[in-house]
Amino acid sequence: MTGLVPSRHHDIADDLRQQIRTGRVQLGERLPSEAVLAERYAVSTVTLRHALAVLQGEGLVEKIHGKGNFVRRPLRRITYRGGGAMPDVHTPADVALSVTIRTAKIRARGHLAALMNVPARSPLTEFVCLSRDGGSPHSLARIYVPRDLAPASVPEESSSYVGVVANLAEMRPPLADVREKVSVRLPTQEEAAVLRIGSAWAVLAITRVMSDAAGRVVEAALLVFPGDHAEAVFTTHHQFDQRGTEE
Repeated sequence: MTGLVPSRHHDIADDLRQQIRTGRVQLGERLPSEAVLAERYAVSTVTLRHALAVLQGEGLVEKIHGKGNFVRRPLRRITYRGGGAMPDVHTPADVALSVTIRTAKIRARGHLAALMNVPARSPLTEFVCLSRDGGSPHSLARIYVPRDLAPASVPEESSSYVGVVANLAEMRPPLADVREKVSVRLPTQEEAAVLRIGSAWAVLAITRVMSDAAGRVVEAALLVFPGDHAEAVFTTHHQFDQRGTEE
């Protein structure tokens, strides 16, 4: 029985991967243009792009539209700590990530109206937060609040995601319920482009919904983290009476 002949794009991916791992191509370095690489390996641009897609899927290469393909720097691991009234996102070493924030006034529709438990076209404010580790995208968060609970102003840039959360909490009533749903899935086309990851690269997705004592949803957040450097931690605290019996 004759074995399968490896595809040419896999050979190219193997060669580039070896160059990256041996340091011949440095972390953060821009690879030659696709046209130059295709000529170097004597293949079509389509075949060359298939090879780069393999490396992008492995997290070794990231494509920045308009600039080219770069060797991806290892990102700090990020931990989502849930299960409490004030969920937090940070790195193990508490190294602050820079955050760019885009604000928009929108109307609730479809899934978003259901998530916020409001009628269609209810006024909401959306905060799109993109955190970066150095120059590389680190995580993406879309936060929605009823228009009347939106802060008058939120800085377009912040030194930490925690600061963004604290800013949004200033106008929020006391919380009575926090629901968090964690899933692993493939990224949307937009998420893959924003986070500079391959479309076949799994992401950790967290949906967080906060409600007040009256049952009103006061905030909903859709958080997305590349799966190679993210984890979610939930801690449950049990109370015991003096006899040692759990309450």
